Amino acid sequence: MTAISYHASIKDVQAPPLAAAGPFARREWFERLETTQIAPLYAVAEDRSGAVVLPLRRSGRRLESLLNWYGFIWRPLATSYGSLDSLLIALAGSLRTQSSHLVLERVPDEDGSARQLERAFARAGWLVRSEPCDTNRILAVAGRDFRTYLEGRPGQVRTTLKRKAKRVDVEIVQSFNADIWASYEAIYAESWKPEEGDPALLRAFAEAEGAAGRIRLAIARHDGEAVAAQFWTVEDGTAYIHKLAHRESAKPLSPGTTLTAALLEHVIDEDGVNFVDFGTGDDAYKRDWMEEARLRYRLVCWRKGDPRNWPAIAKAHARKLVSGRGHG
Repeated sequence: MTAISYHASIKDVQAPPLAAAGPFARREWFERLETTQIAPLYAVAEDRSGAVVLPLRRSGRRLESLLNWYGFIWRPLATSYGSLDSLLIALAGSLRTQSSHLVLERVPDEDGSARQLERAFARAGWLVRSEPCDTNRILAVAGRDFRTYLEGRPGQVRTTLKRKAKRVDVEIVQSFNADIWASYEAIYAESWKPEEGDPALLRAFAEAEGAAGRIRLAIARHDGEAVAAQFWTVEDGTAYIHKLAHRESAKPLSPGTTLTAALLEHVIDEDGVNFVDFGTGDDAYKRDWMEEARLRYRLVCWRKGDPRNWPAIAKAHARKLVSGRGHG
């Protein structure tokens, strides 16, 4: 017997401990998102084998992945030994009473999540379209030390480091530092980056990661002036690159290149990580440092009996005829 329940806060989810992986699967992450202007809906399915939770949010008449722009990834949260296929099918069927339109974004498939969700929603009677929506660049360290890894970087990167690394002083700390964070915010404001989405949430996240000993916060200075800063975290053998910025006025110094190299050396040689995760986006500078790419998927699910969905369904069907399935 499968029990289905819905909750407006992760604190109300009484499911057994969930096998969380990474910073965007912990209960604390969702508690933090709940402080922003969202309308969460945690859909829970439980049976004797375990539980699965889909963290969602309401957006108009549709349901979406509970995300913000800082999160790299979204996927179901499940107990280690749950019958995930049957639980997801039951949950997908029940969600037909909550909405007629779902959009699940930044779903990975290296662990089978995207395919499993697509299969479950299709089995439950939804029309599902799956397509790539983003790219995740990663580095598998594969036992190398930093020097060996660096030898494999593009010649331009190695030349830049030889010519310019000594022009900035690098400091890396493993606890939250308010002065360095203030410098990061000032640098970000003068960088090429778009306006920060929720600086208060990001700082609260960084403070919590610092308290847990996971933060790697770095700053580069030239003649005493802070010119570049980066915010990384490390846990369970993976380094996550969250934020990086440099002052446009300092671009000739290439401080970002120097800072990235220094942090990579730190997490590879001192922290001993197995992977480095550069988040979403397939920027050229990420390809200089990372060696592999993984796709992130968007699953759009329509309840076929809702006439409001019919124009979108017809359009999606036409696109499928032209371009084929997103993956499969």
